[in-house]
Amino acid sequence: MIIGMDAKRLVRNATGLGNYGRTLVNDLVAATTDDWHFRLYAPDEGRPDLRSKVLPSTKASFIYPEAATGLQRSLWRIGTGIVRDMQRDGVCLYHGLTGELPRGLKAAGIRSVVTIHDLIFLRHPEYYHWLDTKIYAWKFRNACREADRIIAISERTKQDVMELGGVSEDRIRVIYQSCAPKFRDLLQEDVLQQVRRKYGLPQRFLLSVGTIEERKNLALAVHALAGLPSDIHLVAVGRQTRYARQLPKSSRVHLLSGVSDDELAALYQLAEVFVYPSRYEGFGIPIIEAIHSGLPVVACSGSCLEEAGGPDSLYVSPDDAEGFAHAVTLLLKGAEGREERIRRSQQYVRRFEGRDVAGQVLTIYQELLSL
Repeated sequence: MIIGMDAKRLVRNATGLGNYGRTLVNDLVAATTDDWHFRLYAPDEGRPDLRSKVLPSTKASFIYPEAATGLQRSLWRIGTGIVRDMQRDGVCLYHGLTGELPRGLKAAGIRSVVTIHDLIFLRHPEYYHWLDTKIYAWKFRNACREADRIIAISERTKQDVMELGGVSEDRIRVIYQSCAPKFRDLLQEDVLQQVRRKYGLPQRFLLSVGTIEERKNLALAVHALAGLPSDIHLVAVGRQTRYARQLPKSSRVHLLSGVSDDELAALYQLAEVFVYPSRYEGFGIPIIEAIHSGLPVVACSGSCLEEAGGPDSLYVSPDDAEGFAHAVTLLLKGAEGREERIRRSQQYVRRFEGRDVAGQVLTIYQELLSL
């Protein structure tokens, strides 16, 4: 059984879509017998450190195009070039891991699955360059035409695909994301303190993880600091855009970039509360990472974050700084019910554990391959 998979983000993206693909590939390899083989199609080798996170296995191998230029490699990935290579390799099913599929799969007789993470570019085009929205919309509609099955990573995304893509419900399956196992492992105290010293972290801080951009709405958490004890700081981890420079200046706000996965796991365990003030998400995997790490969560209502965090996390309007501060206060160390909320949230997120996610994806593969 030979499965092709879109590996561009696996070798290029350190967070988000890259983590989703690498975690799923590793879990699929672990969950299948030796007669399954996964061909990972990428336009180039990308970053060695990211490529190495796909665990070595005789069941998984990277495939690259012969094309010489960047433009040729990009066209290979979305057109008939990659399809011809899949026919050569004996691929019977292709999984587009990041919302897109190459043209010509149906005509070549190759079954296909696509994972749609979000349709924010259609729901909130104001957060994107106009040309990007056109390109993303074209890729989405092409994927809807080509795909035999669509995986939505949340019920919110499923509803968006049905409404904005005109896709019938029977073609869509909701399969939530899982997070890397390292976020469930307790780190030694000396490792935690080493990370604290490296980044000059305060003793008490809220943690936020994600690209520091307008949609992520970090300003809400910054404004909420005014309603919290003066020794509570905010640490935000993620790539910084122009929006980061527009945030209110405060000695209690610390912006970090270039944090490794191991250091990120330590930051979760050093923090007191995880905050995710985003206005709109397809799912919100950092919430799962935080809960596995033993943190209570405050997030914003209005998209799908309640699905990720469950009933024992707290949710506030994305424009309510006072309400956000109050919710954080209810979850600080020593607050009544904090530990029980954490315990129940950890029970809730067990539904997102990797083997279960891989098992659901494999069920879709097997259904399509038996047709």
